[in-house]
Amino acid sequence: MASLFCGIDEAGRGPVIGPMVLCCASVDRKGMEKLAKLRVRDSKKVSPGRREHLEPLIKTIVEEWVIAKISPREIDVMRKSISLNALEAIKTAQLIVSLKQKPTRITVDATDNIAEDYRKRIVDHIKILKPDYRVPEFISEHKADVNYIEVSAASIIAKVERDREIEELKKKHGDFGSGYPADPLTQKFLHELVRREGGLPDFVRKSWNTVSKSRQATLGDFGK
Repeated sequence: MASLFCGIDEAGRGPVIGPMVLCCASVDRKGMEKLAKLRVRDSKKVSPGRREHLEPLIKTIVEEWVIAKISPREIDVMRKSISLNALEAIKTAQLIVSLKQKPTRITVDATDNIAEDYRKRIVDHIKILKPDYRVPEFISEHKADVNYIEVSAASIIAKVERDREIEELKKKHGDFGSGYPADPLTQKFLHELVRREGGLPDFVRKSWNTVSKSRQATLGDFGK
């Protein structure tokens, strides 16, 4: 049986708008060579047009890929009791045990400050989900999306999928910029939403500090 190398990465941890998307992609050695010939790199180092070109090609090369979308509402609810890192570890464990073919090696882009702590989080959840699962070689590393091509492939699939979600939101609700807290266009969009609607819809992460401040500041304007 050929060795399978599973890479895991996410897109959309920081924005206040839209879901966070995780991808788990498994590829064999021949597939890794094909990815290298395509010059697959971390999604942040690839232009949007190039990502869109690569994404369907990557999906035909990898042996298996699965994604998980974590909605803003789920993020808000779960963050009342656990950190975003813990939530991501849970979702990552779910993706791993959902794979049809067990990988020889799993590599994940670490989110915890101590990479080994993130690996332990995921392994603990795997054991809860599937106690008899024998965890293979498991690498948790900062900048894994740069250093491992299977993680780069996963990062591109995740990023393109999230971009699709964002474009659909913009079609329905108008341009809100990047969706990141520091973006003035995003901040303006949030203020106008609260002023117009009196609240924020479910596609906005209400637990983000920037959103809370935007809501408070805007609602305060009504008293003037």
